[in-house]
Amino acid sequence: MNISVIGSGYVGLITGACFAEFGLNVTCVDKDEKKVRLMKKGVISFYEPGLEELLQRNIRAGRIHFTTSIGEAVDSSLVVFIAVGTPPRGDGSAEMKYVEDVSKEIARHIKSYKVIVTKSTVPVGTGERVRRIISENLREEVDFDVVSNPEFLREGAGIEDFMRPNRVVIGASSNQAIAIMKDLYRPLYLIETPIVITDVKTAELIKYASNAFLATKISFINEIANLCERVGADVQTVAKAMGLDRRIGPKFLHAGPGYGGSCFPKDTLALLQIGKQHNVGLRVIEATVKANEFQKEKAAAGIIKTLGNLSDRTICILGLSFKPNTNDLRDAPSLFIIRRLLKAGAKVRAYDPVAMKDAKKDLPAVTYCRDAYEAAKGAHAVVIVTEWNQFRNLDFNRIRKVAKGDFFFDLRNIYEPAKLAGMGFKYYSIGRPPVQ
Repeated sequence: MNISVIGSGYVGLITGACFAEFGLNVTCVDKDEKKVRLMKKGVISFYEPGLEELLQRNIRAGRIHFTTSIGEAVDSSLVVFIAVGTPPRGDGSAEMKYVEDVSKEIARHIKSYKVIVTKSTVPVGTGERVRRIISENLREEVDFDVVSNPEFLREGAGIEDFMRPNRVVIGASSNQAIAIMKDLYRPLYLIETPIVITDVKTAELIKYASNAFLATKISFINEIANLCERVGADVQTVAKAMGLDRRIGPKFLHAGPGYGGSCFPKDTLALLQIGKQHNVGLRVIEATVKANEFQKEKAAAGIIKTLGNLSDRTICILGLSFKPNTNDLRDAPSLFIIRRLLKAGAKVRAYDPVAMKDAKKDLPAVTYCRDAYEAAKGAHAVVIVTEWNQFRNLDFNRIRKVAKGDFFFDLRNIYEPAKLAGMGFKYYSIGRPPVQ
């Protein structure tokens, strides 16, 4: 089967590469000519473990192709995936301009039956809007179906999530479209992946509901962590005991400086706007968003309050990306914290394994270093913001030798308080009692 994926960002490129790995013939489309030239060589513009190798293997096998021409892709494909961005607008709602523009362009090139699939995260009702736009812009009478097939890819583990997903959601009203979509995902039947067949609107809402719930778990445990600090309890133990309850589960119960990334901030705000449009108050989601903003501010304020006057202080920041194994800085807590520290007069030295090149564009005042120890040189405080694996086994004797101060802020609770205190650090974490 021939398919095409319009939009070669994170979701689009992983979708295309993984379907090619399934043995399908895939055409990936992007309007950026430079990006297309690089992808033809197997080079990608973002960091995702294993993706370049997967891409290069399928280029050599002749199963994946790249073009700037939507017409070429549509003409050669039975199934056309829309995977363009839906960034947040000023009011938090999803910007649908790119989806609408692509829908019009697809319509101009349809000459035979097609299945048009929205892979992007889109508001409820987008399927109907795409159908209407295509119908209004067709050049000849042609049958087509519109399907919602939301993605559930975690940055840093996108290939695994596509190849071994918890579920595949297919929203469609046509038996023919459902049969074609199930055929696309046939390789997953071998590992008994659940396939959820539903209508388009329900499929669209499933993605928002899933991300909003995970964001809520994060904000919930952060609020419990704040309470733990006041009463002298340990949030690590609280979260562990909660997670042992199968109704709750352990994932996303990790206290920290708040969530970030391309999905949770955008999708929670978009869901609130969907609720407003339909006159439905989503009070839990609203509280989740407010709690997350508070958590980032609390993390920054805690450092500033502890250190006092920052005008002559240097602070080492370890980790810039919003999570490990990605260079994504969108709504990363690190950016918020660094901006607050700079505004307070501090000098900031930072290290991240893959995100520094992108961070330089937003934060040119920061000194970027080759490793954690260079970043700690002359620092009055070390702050772990992102829990990269290489930060889990730091040489603290080496840090003590190069750093000026002994303050250590572990915003991901990687280390045991007693161990760091025993090495002479003034150790601060989130939701855990201080060492007596």
